[in-house]
Amino acid sequence: MLAHFDLLHGVAGLLVGFLVGLTGVGGGSLMTPILVLMFGVAPGTAVGTDLLFASVTKIAGSAIHGKRETVDWHIMRRLAMGSVPAAAITLFLISDFGKLSKASSHIVLLCLGAMLIVTSVATLFQKQLAVMAKQHERLDDRQALIPTVMLGALLGVAVTITSVGAGAIGVTVLLMLYPALRVAKIVGTDIAHAVPLTLVAGFGHWVIGDVDMGLLASLLVGSLPGAVIGSMLSSRSPDHVLRPALAAVLMISGIRLLTQ
Repeated sequence: MLAHFDLLHGVAGLLVGFLVGLTGVGGGSLMTPILVLMFGVAPGTAVGTDLLFASVTKIAGSAIHGKRETVDWHIMRRLAMGSVPAAAITLFLISDFGKLSKASSHIVLLCLGAMLIVTSVATLFQKQLAVMAKQHERLDDRQALIPTVMLGALLGVAVTITSVGAGAIGVTVLLMLYPALRVAKIVGTDIAHAVPLTLVAGFGHWVIGDVDMGLLASLLVGSLPGAVIGSMLSSRSPDHVLRPALAAVLMISGIRLLTQ
């Protein structure tokens, strides 16, 4: 029975890895609700396990973007200035409350559901929001400092509690703050920033006891080949079909979590 469930976890990792490689969106947004809704994993364990899962996969993606010089390390540091301290403070508060009660677990589910709905909207209208940002007066580098650090802090709290937000939401807001930057560099910067954020948050959840290492290993075994296959097919994928489909899945998952 255990081997059977390990196989199912591996298949889930394969599916999520494939979608992330194909679209660049959906790691935490898909894995955490899959673990909660399909496998019945406790919300706290699902979030903690997914954060370490994300950190491993993001390290590989960050290395590739670094080699291609599609990471703006200046912006990445600004994001980390906000996100890493925010994640640490959030972890401290979580550990201070101890293990999640039933009521607290329900609050995590509500936060996760809300974040999935926001991510769904951001995924669907990302390009339109970026176009709108380019039509307005741009912030200079100094003016963009505080909004970027604040974005990092918000992502730090959201990702630590729900494991969702660093991808679609982070990219969407960065496109609005830095409209002159190439999209590839925005995506690379967002992935690079996710590495320290998910490592800190994931390690903190592991210390608290909210990580299932066996589950993590099964997910990784499936996700790494899935991400490679998805990346190879990404240039051929019809974005106008995939993006609405992904947004719909995220919206449905968010609504289901809100009604749990």
